[in-house]
Amino acid sequence: MLIAGQWTDALDGQHIEVENPGRRIIVATVPRAQSADVNIAVAAAQKAFAEWRKVPPRQRGKLLLQIADKLDEQIEQMAHTIAMETGNAIRTQARPEATAAADIFRYFGGLAGELKGEQIPINESMLSYSRREPIGVVGAIIPWNAPVLLAALKIAPALCAGNSMVLKTAEDAPLGVLLLAKACDEILPPSVLNVLTGLGHECGAAMAEHPGILKLSFTGSTAVGKSIMQAASDRVAPVSLELGGKSPSIVFPDANDDWAVDGIISAMRFTRQSQSCTAGSRLFLHADIYDSFLEKLAQKASALKMGDPLDEATDMGAIINKKQFDKVCSYIDEGLSLPDARLVTGGMPDTEGPLSEGYFSHPTIFADASNDWRLSREEIFGPVLMAIRWNDEDEVVRMANDSHYGLAAFVWSRDIGQALRTAHRVEAGWVQVNQGIGQILGQSYGGVKQSGIGREYSLESMLDSFTQKKSVTVNLDIPKPE
Repeated sequence: MLIAGQWTDALDGQHIEVENPGRRIIVATVPRAQSADVNIAVAAAQKAFAEWRKVPPRQRGKLLLQIADKLDEQIEQMAHTIAMETGNAIRTQARPEATAAADIFRYFGGLAGELKGEQIPINESMLSYSRREPIGVVGAIIPWNAPVLLAALKIAPALCAGNSMVLKTAEDAPLGVLLLAKACDEILPPSVLNVLTGLGHECGAAMAEHPGILKLSFTGSTAVGKSIMQAASDRVAPVSLELGGKSPSIVFPDANDDWAVDGIISAMRFTRQSQSCTAGSRLFLHADIYDSFLEKLAQKASALKMGDPLDEATDMGAIINKKQFDKVCSYIDEGLSLPDARLVTGGMPDTEGPLSEGYFSHPTIFADASNDWRLSREEIFGPVLMAIRWNDEDEVVRMANDSHYGLAAFVWSRDIGQALRTAHRVEAGWVQVNQGIGQILGQSYGGVKQSGIGREYSLESMLDSFTQKKSVTVNLDIPKPE
């Protein structure tokens, strides 16, 4: 782990095994940090913060740009590592993620000059202005589905704003983040960034409760996010939470075309095994096109090539671990047992052949689904899509909003006025119309309801999440000296 500018083991010497989910073999071991390791990392970050905050913002930005250049040189190594440890296919997911991480550092490095406040015109005898100041030591906790990208989204804006950081990787996918930390360590002053590997209930919990961590940024499940928020509330520490989702995808009758089918596959994140909080896993199809659209969707989804994540020909890789694999299988099994559900494509994983050697799950679509079913309400985090029929526009908006989640949504229609009216009515932090791509740098991203608090990906998110505003008022009309 990277603690206080040194690469070190856990104090008690314990380790965690890292598995390649595409082959079910152990490929590495990493330290298993405990609260004592967290204490050392926080103390180091506190000491580094005192000097790092004094570094001129544009100079901090230049260092981030140097990290971006270094990451560009390591894209293939990073992509290989991501594919090996996450099971995400190297062509469709791992290489784009490695590229995006470099872009994130370059984007925020270029924004360093925008850390500025405001001047308020009160009157000629008073100067009133504000300034953006760093918060202090930021604690960041990330999941395993896009570990390097999400680590970059925590590190780059927080450090650009002048904070120091202690980051905990996901125990299932720490290797790519450690490569990222190595690149940062070669550029940054010691202890500005500290990266720990450990379990959530040990290392993560210790970070959430640590009085020296003045801000917490968490990406993961809603259940864990609630515990993070509760722990932070005891010391009134601000939190940013990017949590779960059960995103609706609403298809109008005039979008019964291949471009919309391709968009649904992208929005469902099938090529990431749907291990994405933005996955459009509730497909609301108008009754007039229900069967014909599903037929085209099933053909294209079943044609995705599953296999070795390190194979360039692979479209769709493996589920992250056995626990998640078993969870996805339990939902599929439940769907198969529902008398009203109709399996359109997919089903239970292979029990023999090459795909049985890893945690591979076929793209699975259930038709004639109800929005009230458990499969339509809970975040499966696997390639299971529920297709729900609708007739009335008010009805489909009501069903789309009938969820405690509100992260993302997708609307498909050639009638842009109709699509935008629907987009404005859907309760989600991010709505896409006629596309299902990933998040865009510069556009704030985050959820409403139980999908989170705060935003990422933009200048305003950096200012809101990683700085605090100080107002200064100066009386200019003081008496002249006698």
